[in-house]
Amino acid sequence: MSGTGSSDRSSTAVSGGAVPDPPTAGRTADPIRGQIRRDRAAGAFGGRVQTRFPPEPNGYLHIGHAKAICLNFGIAAELGGACKLRFDDTNPAGETEEYARSIESDIAWLGFEPDGPAVYASDYFEQLYRWAEHLVKAGLAYVDDQDAAAVSESRGGFTASGTDSPWRDRPPAESLDLLRRMRAGEFADGARVLRAKIDMSHENMQMRDPVMYRIRHASHFRTGEDWCIYPTYDWAHGQSDAVEGVTHSLCSLEFDSHRPLYDWFLDHLPLPGHQPRQTEFARLNLTHTVTSKRALAVLVDEGKVDGWDDPRMPTLRGLRRRGYPPEAIRAFCDHIGVDRVEGVHEIELLEAFGRDHHNRRALRRMAVLRPLEVVIENWPAGRVEWREAPNNPEDDSAGTRKVPFTGRLWIERDDFMADPPAKFYRLAPGREVRLRAGYFLRCHDTITDSDGTVTGLRCRYDPETGAGRAPDGRKVKATIHWVSAEHAVDARVALYDRLFTDPVPGADGADPLASYNPGSREVLAGCKLEPGLADTPPGTVVQFERLGYFARDGGEPPLFHRTMGLRDRWANILKRQEQP
Repeated sequence: MSGTGSSDRSSTAVSGGAVPDPPTAGRTADPIRGQIRRDRAAGAFGGRVQTRFPPEPNGYLHIGHAKAICLNFGIAAELGGACKLRFDDTNPAGETEEYARSIESDIAWLGFEPDGPAVYASDYFEQLYRWAEHLVKAGLAYVDDQDAAAVSESRGGFTASGTDSPWRDRPPAESLDLLRRMRAGEFADGARVLRAKIDMSHENMQMRDPVMYRIRHASHFRTGEDWCIYPTYDWAHGQSDAVEGVTHSLCSLEFDSHRPLYDWFLDHLPLPGHQPRQTEFARLNLTHTVTSKRALAVLVDEGKVDGWDDPRMPTLRGLRRRGYPPEAIRAFCDHIGVDRVEGVHEIELLEAFGRDHHNRRALRRMAVLRPLEVVIENWPAGRVEWREAPNNPEDDSAGTRKVPFTGRLWIERDDFMADPPAKFYRLAPGREVRLRAGYFLRCHDTITDSDGTVTGLRCRYDPETGAGRAPDGRKVKATIHWVSAEHAVDARVALYDRLFTDPVPGADGADPLASYNPGSREVLAGCKLEPGLADTPPGTVVQFERLGYFARDGGEPPLFHRTMGLRDRWANILKRQEQP
């Protein structure tokens, strides 16, 4: 907790206008939507709009995928089109049914439904192979006997042309025979590859005789042992789009240089219909966040996080478990929009959208994370008074709840100081505060242990202040929360810091994991919650008054993850940006 007064920890999060209303669908400034509308106006693709979301089933989706999901499914919905879910399962290593099912689940959680059942690149393996033979017969592809290192070296560099393979002019009939033997499993992994025959001096490195097939004797989670040659992404991507009838293939910006190859393959094949168009957009980058699946897998494999659904992870599973609502993620993606310029968005903006959502919907409850005992000496012995408190000040329809008040309470340890500095307005010896939904309380004595640490407070309450104000008009400068000790529910609470300390992990070529923060989580045991939280269903997000938003997890005693605090850091960032 931060601050010293009561005003900085109000139970109502105030955005200060920092979170704008989501823009209307189909903003004119969006280059992707603009291009699709121009295509429709010109009659391209017969006026059809069909997109696809093509994840690899080799890991869990992360926040970066959310932007691509919202874009592909959103455009299809806005323009009366269709969006397919197609798994890019062209690399059997690490691809599993578990990942495929998790991706389907995450898409549904975000609020989108694919057009028809999921499809797979492996559904088209036979068609892709027949097209590969077509290019070989036409002299536009050849089998290369060089190993992967030699192929890579022969491609040259950005300032040097590539070098033709010794087998580049291999007769088509010979390449066709070798390709068929590759498929039959006659050769070892890496012994040969199939390459497109384009231009080894092309200024675009992607066009320098790219590999189409590589030999991998590995079992595929769908096709089993049927194949031992697997298509590369570039060979499978555009052709799968064409088979499915995709009109607009939306890719992240790193595939911009792949577009000429995408078109070259399609230009030289007997397609079943229209040739799809690839268009690129900038991927989503967030401060203090890594979205490389390889890097995230290292965190999981090395036990630096608890798994792909660890609430610190930027995966959709992790965000969901931490308490981010799908509506806020969609609104965030809609707000940042689509552009063709790479940039980094502050993670505080995502938090602001989550905070704005929960502020309007989450029920308020009282919880004490670091408890300090308060004994009210003038409280009648054995008396329990049920105090009325609002469920959500932002929503009158949410009603109120009854909270038990007794003569023994828990308060936050940092709501008391024995020797307070200036501008500390909370509880101190001789000082009076207001208890939320309770009475005025004055501390007159402390209990300490042998080290001098305060272990308890002796206080008196004013029975005339039950309405939240004193009849004589005296004022207090702070309101603090509390929990009845006799009725408290024990719980654990996980508090989170950034998983990566650097604002831009991996900047300037550094290892993105170098800024991993081993202190990114603190789990507090012995927390005290008001009794109404005992039966909170897992996944429910509530506001712990003055502390933040917390998502209930499973286990006993119950575990709550702090989704975000109440302080609007995004509003502060905007203020700093506006200063001259």
